[in-house]
Amino acid sequence: MDLLATTSAVAVSSYALLSTIYKSAQALYAQPVSNLSLQDNAEVVLPSVDVIVPCFNEDPNTLAECLESLASQDYAGKLQVYVVDDGSANRDLVAPVHKIYANDPRFSVILLANNLGKRKAQIAAIRSSSGDLVLNVDSDTILAADVVTKLVLKMRDPEIGAAMGQLIASNRGQTWLTRLIDMEYWLACNEERAAQARFGAVMCCCGPCAMYRRSALALLLDQYEAQFFRGKPSDFGEDRHLTILMLKAGFRTEYVPDAIAATVVPDSLAPYLRQQLRWARSTFRDTFLALRLLPELDGYLTLDVIGQNLGPLLLALSSLAALAQLLIAGSVPWWTVLTIAAMTMVRCSVAAVRARDVRFLGFSLHTPINICLLLPLKAYALCTLGNSDWLSRKVANVPIVGEKQPVGPHPSTGRSSANIGGLCGTFSHHPSSLAATESVRGRDRSTA
Repeated sequence: MDLLATTSAVAVSSYALLSTIYKSAQALYAQPVSNLSLQDNAEVVLPSVDVIVPCFNEDPNTLAECLESLASQDYAGKLQVYVVDDGSANRDLVAPVHKIYANDPRFSVILLANNLGKRKAQIAAIRSSSGDLVLNVDSDTILAADVVTKLVLKMRDPEIGAAMGQLIASNRGQTWLTRLIDMEYWLACNEERAAQARFGAVMCCCGPCAMYRRSALALLLDQYEAQFFRGKPSDFGEDRHLTILMLKAGFRTEYVPDAIAATVVPDSLAPYLRQQLRWARSTFRDTFLALRLLPELDGYLTLDVIGQNLGPLLLALSSLAALAQLLIAGSVPWWTVLTIAAMTMVRCSVAAVRARDVRFLGFSLHTPINICLLLPLKAYALCTLGNSDWLSRKVANVPIVGEKQPVGPHPSTGRSSANIGGLCGTFSHHPSSLAATESVRGRDRSTA
């Protein structure tokens, strides 16, 4: 029994030490840097931008709001939007949304005969377009009116191959889980990505809002399309894989915190866990590629990889040993419990101060979810890496025929991106901008 107690105490102490070092360095490097504007160089030639929106069985209203936010972008350069319907089963229901933009020369609709997967849909549009920059946007995401402009500004450096914006949950107020995920997104963007961006090596430019340089894509497109794992095509995790390929090719990847994108997140545990399982598999698959890059990157990135992978392992080991001690010996592993509780409260308190939002103290709820659900899920993901099923959205949210819902009006008829719940006017450019999440939409949306 002493062995169990010792194992748990040593593992949790090691976890606490590693987390303290890792999170302290992360907080140091995640401090915001000064912003520039296109006006800083009046003679700058604005590059052309192609926005690609892959769609599969998307809710018509959700898609309409996404396209409306794209139509209302304030970008002064050339902007083209390619909507790729990936063989949706509800194509007749989204057809009115396509029709809204039929006369807008900036919009093109590509209809794929069969469902080929998100990656193939993206590639079909990339090969059908010619803009200098390519912006991937998920069909359930709404962009602030200045997102394209701010991402283009970051991409002015030719050494940058990709850049992502800050993600928030558009349906934050829907359930306790959406509120938790919204805080999780803030931490992932404004701690993890922000610190990685200090060294030009964001390890995953997230799919809902990521811009790429076409010249870099041209070099990597064949590798991106032909990703296999154990002899099977690998379709999910396309954002992480493409980001790693960019870094491997010698390009920098960046994070733009004031380019705000509001996306739908799961509102219940089942879809959330399926999403996390898919993400865990894609992370494990690309870990080997990422490890090869570390010698070429700053030492912080090695600490980042160690913290993200060894930390959960130590936490899982200490939790299992503590549970065994409780069940077998009947003694409470106080040292483990108090150490985990203390680490949780310190992390949440720091986040609350940095975000200037006291609600981040409630993120402490994520710790039991992580220990009881997410850590076992990651172990399962590691054991089932060969499974390439998306686990969701096969024919998800396809309304019953005859129950067509009204779709949103064309932006020129009275609604612009600037007043989609005040998306642009409400957000400030510091971390507490998430406090305005509810203003992104006039109503909540359930997850796709």
